[in-house]
Amino acid sequence: MAARSAPSCHLRLEWVYGYRGHQCRNNLYYTAAKEIVYFVAGVGVVYSPREHRQKFYRGHSDDIISLALHPERVLVATGQVGKEPYICVWDSYTVQTVSVLKDVHTHGVACLAFDLDGQRLVSVGLDSKNAVCIWDWKRGKMLSMAPGHTDRIFDISWDLYQPNRLVSCGVKHIKFWSFCGNALTPKRGVFGKTGDLQTILCLACARDEVTYSGALSGDIYVWKGINLIRTIQGAHTAGIFSMNASEEGFATGGRDGCVRLWDLTFKPITVIDLRETDQGYKGLSVRSVCWRSDHILVGTQDSEIFEIVVHERNKPFLIMQGHCEGELWALAIHPTKPLAVTGSDDRSVRLWSLVDHALIARCNMEEPVRCAAVNGDGIHLALGMKDGSFTVLRVRDMTEVVHIKDRKEAIHELKYSPDGTHLAVGCNDGSVDIYGVAQRYKKVGECVGSLSFITHLDWSSDSRYLQTNDGAGRRIFYRMPGGREVTNKEEIKGVHWASWTCVSGLEVNGIWPKYSDINDINSVDGNYIGQVLVTADDYGIVKLFRYPCLRKGAKFKKYIGHSAHVTNVRWSHDYQWVISIGGADHSVFQWKFIPERKLKDALHIAPQESLVDSNSDESDSDLSDVPELDSEIEQETQLTYRRQVYKEDLPQLKEQYKEKQKNDTSKRRERAPKNSIRLHFVHGYRGYDCRSNLFYTQIGEIVYHVAAVGVIYNRQQNTQRFYLGHDDDILCLAIHPLKDYVATGQVGRDPSIHIWDTETIKPLSVLKGCHQYGVCAVDFSADGKRLASVGIDDGHTVVLWDWKRGEKLSATRGSKDKIFVVKMNPCVPDKLITAGIKHMKFWRRAGGGLIGRKGSIGTLGKNDTMMCAVYGWTEEMAFSGTSTGDVCIWRDIFLVKTVKAHDGPVFSMHALEKGFVTGGKDGIVALWDDSFERCLKTYAIKRASLAPGSKGLLLEDNPSIRAISLGHGHILVGTKNGEILEVDKSGPVTLLVQGHMEGEVWGLATHPYLPICATVSDDKTLRIWDLSPSHCMLAVRKLKKGGRCCCFSPDGKALAVGLSDGSFLMTNADTLEDLVSFHHRRDIISDIRFSPGKLLQVNTGAKEQLFFEAPRGKRQAVPGAEVEKISWASWTGVLGLCCEGVWPVIGEVTDVTACCLTNDKMVLATGDDLGFVKLFRYPAKGKCGKFKRYVAHSAHVTNVRWTYDDSMLVTVGGADMSLMVWTNEAEGCREKGPCDSEESDADSEEDGGYDSDVTRENEVSYTIRAFSTNIRPMFGIKPHLQQREPSVDERPPVSRAAPRPEKLQTNNVGKKKRPIEDLVLELVFGYRGRDCRNNVHYLNDGDDIIYHTASIGILHNVATGAQSFYQEHNDDILCLTVNQHPKFVNIVATGQVGDAADMSATAPSIHIWDAVNKQTLSVLRCYHSKGVCSVSFSATGKLLLSVGLDPEHTVTIWRWQEGAKIASKAGHNQRIFVAEFRPDSDSQFVSVGVKHVKFWTLAGRALLSKKGLLSTLEDARMQTMLAVAFGASNLTFTGTISGDVCVWKEHVLCRVVAGAHTGPVFAMYTTLRDGLIVTGGKERPSKEGGAVKLWDQELRRCRAFRLETGRVTDCVRSVCRGKGKILVGTKNAEIIEVGEKNAACSILVHGHVDGPIWGLATHPSRDFFLSAAEDGTVILWDIADKKMLNKVNLGHAARTVCYSPEGDMVAIGMKNGEFIILLVSSLKIWGKKRDRRCAIHDIRFSPDSRFLAVGSSENSVDFYDLSLGPTLSRVGYCRDIPSFVIQMDFSADSRYLQVSTGCYKRHVYEVPSGRHLVDPAAIDRITWATWTSILGNEVLGIWSRHAEKADVNCACVSHSGISLVTGDDFGMVKLFDFPCPEKFAKHKRFLGHSPHVTNIRFTSGDRHVISAGGDDCSLFVWRCVHVPH
Repeated sequence: MAARSAPSCHLRLEWVYGYRGHQCRNNLYYTAAKEIVYFVAGVGVVYSPREHRQKFYRGHSDDIISLALHPERVLVATGQVGKEPYICVWDSYTVQTVSVLKDVHTHGVACLAFDLDGQRLVSVGLDSKNAVCIWDWKRGKMLSMAPGHTDRIFDISWDLYQPNRLVSCGVKHIKFWSFCGNALTPKRGVFGKTGDLQTILCLACARDEVTYSGALSGDIYVWKGINLIRTIQGAHTAGIFSMNASEEGFATGGRDGCVRLWDLTFKPITVIDLRETDQGYKGLSVRSVCWRSDHILVGTQDSEIFEIVVHERNKPFLIMQGHCEGELWALAIHPTKPLAVTGSDDRSVRLWSLVDHALIARCNMEEPVRCAAVNGDGIHLALGMKDGSFTVLRVRDMTEVVHIKDRKEAIHELKYSPDGTHLAVGCNDGSVDIYGVAQRYKKVGECVGSLSFITHLDWSSDSRYLQTNDGAGRRIFYRMPGGREVTNKEEIKGVHWASWTCVSGLEVNGIWPKYSDINDINSVDGNYIGQVLVTADDYGIVKLFRYPCLRKGAKFKKYIGHSAHVTNVRWSHDYQWVISIGGADHSVFQWKFIPERKLKDALHIAPQESLVDSNSDESDSDLSDVPELDSEIEQETQLTYRRQVYKEDLPQLKEQYKEKQKNDTSKRRERAPKNSIRLHFVHGYRGYDCRSNLFYTQIGEIVYHVAAVGVIYNRQQNTQRFYLGHDDDILCLAIHPLKDYVATGQVGRDPSIHIWDTETIKPLSVLKGCHQYGVCAVDFSADGKRLASVGIDDGHTVVLWDWKRGEKLSATRGSKDKIFVVKMNPCVPDKLITAGIKHMKFWRRAGGGLIGRKGSIGTLGKNDTMMCAVYGWTEEMAFSGTSTGDVCIWRDIFLVKTVKAHDGPVFSMHALEKGFVTGGKDGIVALWDDSFERCLKTYAIKRASLAPGSKGLLLEDNPSIRAISLGHGHILVGTKNGEILEVDKSGPVTLLVQGHMEGEVWGLATHPYLPICATVSDDKTLRIWDLSPSHCMLAVRKLKKGGRCCCFSPDGKALAVGLSDGSFLMTNADTLEDLVSFHHRRDIISDIRFSPGKLLQVNTGAKEQLFFEAPRGKRQAVPGAEVEKISWASWTGVLGLCCEGVWPVIGEVTDVTACCLTNDKMVLATGDDLGFVKLFRYPAKGKCGKFKRYVAHSAHVTNVRWTYDDSMLVTVGGADMSLMVWTNEAEGCREKGPCDSEESDADSEEDGGYDSDVTRENEVSYTIRAFSTNIRPMFGIKPHLQQREPSVDERPPVSRAAPRPEKLQTNNVGKKKRPIEDLVLELVFGYRGRDCRNNVHYLNDGDDIIYHTASIGILHNVATGAQSFYQEHNDDILCLTVNQHPKFVNIVATGQVGDAADMSATAPSIHIWDAVNKQTLSVLRCYHSKGVCSVSFSATGKLLLSVGLDPEHTVTIWRWQEGAKIASKAGHNQRIFVAEFRPDSDSQFVSVGVKHVKFWTLAGRALLSKKGLLSTLEDARMQTMLAVAFGASNLTFTGTISGDVCVWKEHVLCRVVAGAHTGPVFAMYTTLRDGLIVTGGKERPSKEGGAVKLWDQELRRCRAFRLETGRVTDCVRSVCRGKGKILVGTKNAEIIEVGEKNAACSILVHGHVDGPIWGLATHPSRDFFLSAAEDGTVILWDIADKKMLNKVNLGHAARTVCYSPEGDMVAIGMKNGEFIILLVSSLKIWGKKRDRRCAIHDIRFSPDSRFLAVGSSENSVDFYDLSLGPTLSRVGYCRDIPSFVIQMDFSADSRYLQVSTGCYKRHVYEVPSGRHLVDPAAIDRITWATWTSILGNEVLGIWSRHAEKADVNCACVSHSGISLVTGDDFGMVKLFDFPCPEKFAKHKRFLGHSPHVTNIRFTSGDRHVISAGGDDCSLFVWRCVHVPH
């Protein structure tokens, strides 16, 4: 039956009518070749107007919606919609893909733009965040991504005059972006008063930061920087959709149908109104313009393209037309001429010439058109309408003949009868009406058999029958013209149908897939002559089938181009063309039909490449023409490598179970045993489902894999070395061209590929993150730099890697069937082939994607399954081995010939210098010449040819060969049975390694006194192995059934075997001959034992432990306590008290399958379902004992046994069929091997120690500024929301009242007042030491120091105290480090807090900057949600390591200059404090934290870690580690919470420096130049000890330094060593410099220890100020000398402070309700008083120095008369204050006091009576001495819109009375004009503080502003910049 193969003819896309103007803009351009590029549906079109020819780009799989032209105008980028949309960059000349960018956007790609030099591309997604992405498009790599906006973005452009700047616009916004590092940072455009905030539709950038943008209103908005500077009103009368910049100026096009040209300064040149031209019409809307020299292209909403020549601008030329928006369903073909008619929901009918590719007529109807038909002589055209009517027109002039409406629902199908007499009209109500053509379309019949809508009709050739299809899928026949239904099927049998357009019927069964019942095929049309059928479906695919095609699931060729539904398809009258129409894309495609005979000539044209298997892909449906798969391959394709539990899941599972088991923690857990084991030898090789996985290394060793182990076998010494980096089955192995490195891929949820060195067995790189479930094939490129890999996920993803950098270069879906092999082209590193089930594909790399072409078989072969493939020695030639035993020879992608090579599949193939070698299932190795012409030699693998030195026995002759490799004069062969053989060129065969064949291995027994063991497996063999150095299989015997268990008799003479059918055998242990056999049970016998005594212990699957008496089998009850006392001959049970500790934390997921006790009853070995072998101390009592664990087996370990003398442990794996031999190493005698175990994972339950400072640091919750809430417990309605009563100042202006008094007494009345226009940060007093570390460093040879506080990086000159600042962070800095490499001098990295890791502006970020010029070099937005707590540069300075505060405490490595994230991994489940690179390494670093120290290696893109091993030292326990330093030869020092320092060699603890400090060691510093180490801790100063110590390189001797701070304990948080000086930062916010020689201390920086700093007072005449803080100190600061002058410890937290008007006294209010007055000169207490119990919030002297007002949180203000002396008796107080007092101000005459309170109300009281003044007019006339109130109408404007949860905390009016500064909870300082009674007044804002600015003041003469911080305990001094005269 012919339908089994696809038709041999072909369709070629010839023309597309239409242009996508709806929902798209800016998608029409001239290329460099003066062609026009645009898109329609899923096709990019390049149209040459000169030749009237189209070329098509068809690399997309769905609608294209965006397009950008490269600046050189040859390359085009297009973006599509879809679930996983991608971007293609392609060449408009060759229409070939250059690069594919994928895996980032979702939903669709809305905008694209190239930058000026065309290197980078920006894209905008359609997802909910409208993500903006920047690509290095040539490499297919994303550089940066950020959320774009909450609403749609319509246009984006690079600023062509400034690098790294972009502008985007859209719904109600415009944003200006800067790109630095990997961070895209937006600033919103400020519309201000210049224009309305509205939607911006398009934009263009000009020089000098000017941006022009088109708005929805039709105005043009002009921006400078981020501000709107002017608007061009009424540029268009409606929205401006498109703006195009050319050399001469700008062109804009709008919804009003006009195109306007502007010059370079946006002065108008000319207007072209397309509606007024000949071709114009009402409602024409311009969507796209392009202006090149004297030509303008215009694309319209209604799918037209106009070309306008500028000097004849009133005569636009219409070069392309298509249907407008609305579904397109109607299609009819003229019966005699090459014409097609289409009709659409846009109510138009169009007539197209298929020869001229042009629209020749168009007619507009009243209703949407749904179907069309032309009668046989081509005169009448019938149209069915959506409203149920139909119309008949004359074709010649489109005039109406009749219009008939008999139905209410849409007419979906109509057809004329072949004899021209009748018209059948099918309606959606299920009826077909028959009309007589000659009777002016009178209705003559009606067919009513259908219950559903009519979808298709066909007449019989004699016009006597009609067949219909309906929506229910029924096919019904009627007699014509009456319309009676035909019920007798016989009558229909011989009918010939005039046309075939029905989708159901025997002839078209094959168009439906095999098992589907869906009706997604919309249209069919049969070509009887060519015997082909064309179909159109809902997925945008046009298919060609053979006609007739009777069997479901026929083969086809498919063609992509339409986007969604193809609604109709028809052959032209002479079958030259196929016309298809798209529903949603309303485009008309014209395909050229190329019959079979023409195809032959076209063979040299390779099929066009595609990403999706587009164009003429063979169908993948039914495989009937492929011979049955070979049984072995069949088995292999059915293997699944999925696991219930992957190793990657264990950490999470453990966490979950730990949560559950927190409550039932039992007695102290046993320690792990002293002994450990090492893998010594593995019997086995994985051949049953892997191929080509066996190679010689450079030095002639053999490398292969089994289970989870990479094995290197030395055949001279018969020894093995192991790579144990994998944690699950290895599935493939490839060797580097230099034969020294190996790549292995494994099974896993996120499977990894390891590249490792066969010499050192160290991993060089680990590749992860691109495959699922497993990696089944890998291959190195010829230069060894790249690696290709294939996954076993459903799409069999193919990935190309740069393996050294660990970067994925490209990826794509390979095939839906299994791929067996991938091979890279030896000549062109960008090309590769994959081969697999019915699959041979040739790929080339394009950016981030791979483009594949199927091998073209032609007439030579059939689509066969390929098992292996190699490239020949030219770039074009490739060879593949098939499952039928042929070798296929390919040139380019064409099959040239096939050669029969083997009986049965060719499994392995290897290219030699001058020929090839192949191996197959037939067990024969064949050598061939270089063209496969002749077979030079064959070798059969037979027992007879086994050489005497073999390490075992062949089980059968001619085993299936799975791997071949050549080298060192031998052929290396791997077989399916798990044997590795070496074939000498002269013929003898040596067996080197062997294991069990396929089938699980369960039975294992060790001999009672010899080093041998027996195994029995489901492969039906019983084998005996020698465990001594000869490591070989001694004997093997085939069994009738598979076995599950075996056991030696106590005398070693007999061996018992239990079989799976319930019988068991006794055999002679030497010869394996039967002694006796029994058959008592039905089930599998799962364990078998000889009894040395009477009692037998049995464990069952239900986890019970039972005892029986032998030999009768009577059940015994033995009490638990007795079990331990009985001396069992062997213990292999896994249940019972003695071994409850062997069950892991997650016992519900995994089972312990086997265990075995050593003969000395000390160590219990267990095997479990996850492939772990564990050693426990016996007896393992208590839940979850501690253990050592080893990974080598892959899935379950089925059995473990110690040998008779405990010298070895033997384990067998179930599915991995391997027998592993481990040597037992008691402690002391073992050298530290690389494969030492992992410690037991359950973290030690003992706490890691306690210290208040550590706990504080660990538990800090960092709030980000945007989310900060108010610091004071305010209540009530905020001022800007209160209703205002009209105030007195709104009096009539002509009132003759006296002039208004000043609001504020000003002290510089004589001078001209100058407002303040800016604040510049000049000084910061403060350092963040309380919860950050290692954050003070020397720069410039110790002249400067760098540190941070709040969000400011500070460079402080040691000599002068001058400071400069880095202010780019938008939130608190948490960590700081300096690059030590000489190439990067003065480079600093700082990490900050942030919000969620969504890459937006509030995400945490790291800034890398130059400390001297404060230039930002890179910004890294990171996925560490919450914040970055540690940063460290690598040895070369190029890499940066960061640690996050997220719950996983992620560790990330960056290439900071490029902003590229190299690797990232969860670090630990508890806080990591510090991670630092080793000073000599770019790949090794150490992290320390809560009960945590880890040693990390960066391998490629993967981070591999080892936990610190404590077990070597007695009683060492894991403590909380706080700091790290490094010594030579891989020594690491970590400082602990207890004050010890641990010394590690590699990752093993080798000694402890006990009591290095008396308290926690918080800081350590490694000096690079001499290796000396500085430590800093928490310690009381004493004679010997000090908080800072300098040690030698090995931490053996030290010298202590005392910090002369005068504190009881010093707590050092940061140390750094310069030339002869040590720099120390303390918790108490001091930075101290200590001389190494003389130990002299000088304190460089002071600060308050604890905040908030509430009190602030400035001296009335000098540049001094006072601050009072929560830490109980008041400090006097000198601004001019930049230092602290004095400090008073009060012993209680201070809340407020104030100078007297003369500056001779200071009043201080305390938190406990007390207040003190000090004399400034002597700092003696003049008086103190405590009348209140709550905190004093403000304290003020009256301007005449007579009264002191004291306001407290007890809702009171007390007045004291100072003239009565220091007794301080209260003379009055204010009553009825509604809430606590915040600020107070006296009037200038000292008679009134204004009080702002906690309920947002301001009150005025008389002094000293305390009477409440309520008359607003009276209040209005008061002149105030000072103004610090945040309330009152005069300052209403300081309250912002965004203050829902946060407040303005403080304010101060300048002495000049015209400026006002405020501080708020967001940490902002704002500068306003005073007064500011209007809401939301204009202001300038200054960032720097952490959340909560608590107080703010002007200094005398308004020279400075001082602001005090809450969270940051810092004081900022800002210099006031006055407006110049």
